[in-house]
Amino acid sequence: MFLKAGVAVGFIAAASAVPQAATTTSNPSASSTGYPLPYSYPQQPSVNSAAVSLVASYAGIPASEIPGATNAVPPIVSSQVTGVTTHGPYSGPPPTTTGAISNSPAGTAIPMLPPNPTALVYNPNGTLNNQQPIPYQPAGGLGTNGTEPVYRVQSDFDYQSILLGLYQEWIELDLFHNILATFSEEQFTAAGLTPSDRFLIEFMADQESGHATLLSNLLGGPSGATPQCTYNYPFTTVHEAFDFAQKLTRFGESGVWGFQAHLDSRECAQLLDQSIATEARQQMIFRQFAGLFPMPVWFETGIPQSWAWTLLAPYISECPANSKRLVWQNFPALNVLNQPNSARRNATQTGFNETTGFGPAAPSSDPPANETCIGYNVTGFDCSASVSQNRSIPLSYPGREVFLSWENPGKAVGPNNSYITATSAGAPEFVLWVSQLNITYSPLTNITARNGMNYGQTIQPDVSTYEGDPAFNGTMFIALTDTNTSYTAFNLSNVNPHVAAGPFLYQAG
Repeated sequence: MFLKAGVAVGFIAAASAVPQAATTTSNPSASSTGYPLPYSYPQQPSVNSAAVSLVASYAGIPASEIPGATNAVPPIVSSQVTGVTTHGPYSGPPPTTTGAISNSPAGTAIPMLPPNPTALVYNPNGTLNNQQPIPYQPAGGLGTNGTEPVYRVQSDFDYQSILLGLYQEWIELDLFHNILATFSEEQFTAAGLTPSDRFLIEFMADQESGHATLLSNLLGGPSGATPQCTYNYPFTTVHEAFDFAQKLTRFGESGVWGFQAHLDSRECAQLLDQSIATEARQQMIFRQFAGLFPMPVWFETGIPQSWAWTLLAPYISECPANSKRLVWQNFPALNVLNQPNSARRNATQTGFNETTGFGPAAPSSDPPANETCIGYNVTGFDCSASVSQNRSIPLSYPGREVFLSWENPGKAVGPNNSYITATSAGAPEFVLWVSQLNITYSPLTNITARNGMNYGQTIQPDVSTYEGDPAFNGTMFIALTDTNTSYTAFNLSNVNPHVAAGPFLYQAG
């Protein structure tokens, strides 16, 4: 039996290294040291008496005998909004503040340096090369010397990265509720979904409320966190909503994988990993709801923060006046004119402009009834909601011609139209493909410009991560660059000064 989320028995990560009884719940915003405590939200931890009574009744023993049952539980940041809320494009006055925040940068690009010499010293020879600090623990590691963990951001990099993550968590919380509020049970049933599937979406929204609370606390509460905004979504049908959701959660997850290893606060990185692992499961679930193969890659990729912000900003309409501004870049928008349509029985027949709505995560539009794979009960050609669907005809393939369009810089985007797209790159010459562990280039050809837009094309490359794992699959990322300099998963953000447009979410599989 599954008890509703009101029976909150999950433990919050401990912030203190002081030994505690297993029955004690602790808050990552607290510290017994002299560090300044992050903000504690106005609601105090409390005991849900009704929930405790339910647990005791189900267990058949007094609540006092159930470890942790009578402990006060920290509240979430905001109440759940489950009804129809305001959505749509921004229609307010011109913003009084525009652009990313900045304070006189020291340079224009991070230099490409040789490896740190100390990174080439350790000998992985199967023995212990240094004295163990204690039995059963090898020497090395970060945060392993007994220092009490402090769960708070430690630098501008940490703050701006976690703040970006909070913007992402807020839109996911709204999106999941909005999908449930927008479409009727009958529409869900017609798309092959059950009441249990609807409840799964509701539970995923509950997860996002927890994620938003966690990140808000890491940022120090309202003094450092940002509130929820108003959003604008590009879908009109259930299937389109699921396709948009799997794309939005794709760049939400990849955006965190791109920066978490670089955080100064390893404590924040630990908690962030534990939340983003949940988001990875959400992305897979929305792929299943959209009739896609659930996990077609061996590795998930990471992208720089400015890429994630470029992908997210077009779907944020308006934010409150007390919202915190981001430092990350908004690149000019990139679009794939012949984006593979995942709702077609044969995606190779995709024509131009078979997406609906707008933006770099625009979902595939529902094709005519005699061409759609939704509800088409033929093995290999069906894309109804399912645990797994394996296509006989792939969505994309090496050698496929990919037609592109992209905007010039200087367009107002994002919350209140207060951010401006910008690039420091020269004229684009290459298409950068980012998937799994691979960063691959292809030439950008047939470049033209007309009516304020730019056009070009390229050929989808044929590369593998390892033998048996084609690198281009799933929902991946492309961008336009003025160089084909080599980068890896760990230093991909160094490409940002060379990005002319993008990224865009390419539906390779």
